Amino acid sequence: MIKQLSFSIALALGLATAACARDAETAQSSDASIATLVQDETGASVGADVASFEFPDDAWRDLDPENTLYIETPHGRIVVEMAPEFAPNHVERMKTLARDQFYDFLVWHRVIDGFMAQGGGARGNPNHGTDLPLLEAEFNTRRGAELPISELQNRVINPGNGTQSARAGFWHGFPAGTQTIAAAALTGDGQVNSWLLHCTGAAAMARTSDPNSAGSQFYLTRGNAEHLNAIYTVWGRVRVGQDAVDAMRVGTLGQDPGFVPDTIDSMRVAADLPEDERTHVQVIDTDSTAFTAYLDSLRNAAGELPDVCEIPVPTRILE
Repeated sequence: MIKQLSFSIALALGLATAACARDAETAQSSDASIATLVQDETGASVGADVASFEFPDDAWRDLDPENTLYIETPHGRIVVEMAPEFAPNHVERMKTLARDQFYDFLVWHRVIDGFMAQGGGARGNPNHGTDLPLLEAEFNTRRGAELPISELQNRVINPGNGTQSARAGFWHGFPAGTQTIAAAALTGDGQVNSWLLHCTGAAAMARTSDPNSAGSQFYLTRGNAEHLNAIYTVWGRVRVGQDAVDAMRVGTLGQDPGFVPDTIDSMRVAADLPEDERTHVQVIDTDSTAFTAYLDSLRNAAGELPDVCEIPVPTRILE
């Protein structure tokens, strides 16, 4: 039966300034159809057109347990879907550390309202990290037609790095940016660059000013962090529990007097848990005809879609 329906909604909030220093790893700153619930993950109301749209059962897809993380926090479970197609080494690192129980009882040591919650520091050492080798950047991936990204709109790649634009849309329910696939005919390898966007709910790796310095600290965005697009590695996306991310205590350990950070109670790969301890999450297939029709319902009078970061990707929990 359906236990809960929710939206993974990317709200375009103002950008936050952030410095990069690990020295300190940081982020720079069974019915035929089912109607979606009239709220997002935080309980906020959404438009009636979104709430009333019905998706057939065959438009939903299950998360892959091997590429799903459960992060337990004092505010509830956060379910993160990982994207090895875009960041295979970072996904493998997160799974390795989760299986080693590395993150258990570490803290969310740097939380900036409207920006992100960074985890992996220790109460006594916010710069705590793994002894494993540092990771090379996976800011983008080279892809051909075998990795389809819908090209819905033009979008500035990174407003902090100029006005160059590319296409934007969805891959597998992840907001993504890409060079147009038509350009593949002009490249030597028949492929183009694509990257996952820092919309609200992005899961990404912290690093120093060295692009190849990610280790174990990571962050989950609490806002739309455009200035990090294509210069930090996004390896996943929050599918359930954005409200828990947004409820983290705000502050920076070692800088803000009296700040008591929330704890990462545990992190596990879903495949490692018994079935009865898993959260059965389904996400709308963004390649489906039903999603295309849903997008059409969101267009304004001029036929334009909202920004890709503001398009809710419906998610539901089954029991």
